[in-house]
Amino acid sequence: MIIGITGGIGSGKSTVSKILSEYGAKVISADKIAREVVMPGMEAYNRIVRTFGEGILDEDRKINRKKLGDIVFNDPELLKKLNEFTHGAVAERISRELDILRREGIDFIVVEAVVPIQHGFLDLVDTVWVVIADEQIREKRIMARNNYTEQEAKQRIKAQMSDQMYISLADKIIYNNGTIEELRSLIREVLQNENKESQ
Repeated sequence: MIIGITGGIGSGKSTVSKILSEYGAKVISADKIAREVVMPGMEAYNRIVRTFGEGILDEDRKINRKKLGDIVFNDPELLKKLNEFTHGAVAERISRELDILRREGIDFIVVEAVVPIQHGFLDLVDTVWVVIADEQIREKRIMARNNYTEQEAKQRIKAQMSDQMYISLADKIIYNNGTIEELRSLIREVLQNENKESQ
């Protein structure tokens, strides 16, 4: 079974993926791949620097995600352009990694992605789990994790798809407003139901 996990920033996708990994799932993180495809020398890196200028680079010539984020999360057109540079490369890598895991005989895989793209995510997974959390809770998580101001956290949430759009893609919805124990218990229940349905 290949489970696609998606949801907005701060919803708790990575926590859900981590819990599933405890059940033996191999996790492919689109965000981790997205960081790799924009390393110096990669095609996406060159296109981003040409478009956004060298002001987004750190001293070691790597892209500073916060500087780039401050630009694109204020401008939907620029965010769309950035996504065009990276999505193709990310989709290709996800597809490749899935092939490798299948050849190794791995039959429980999670693909985690903040942007549920059609090619390279929705077309590769068997079921889509959408992780949802209240906006105030998400803001607090983002501020604590990324050291963002409330305004920066709000901006990043606003720049992404709405919960309704995420929910429209969902086979299963995971509400993550509570404790990690409550989340574990919910995931255990959903997995048991998935197993019953597949028998």
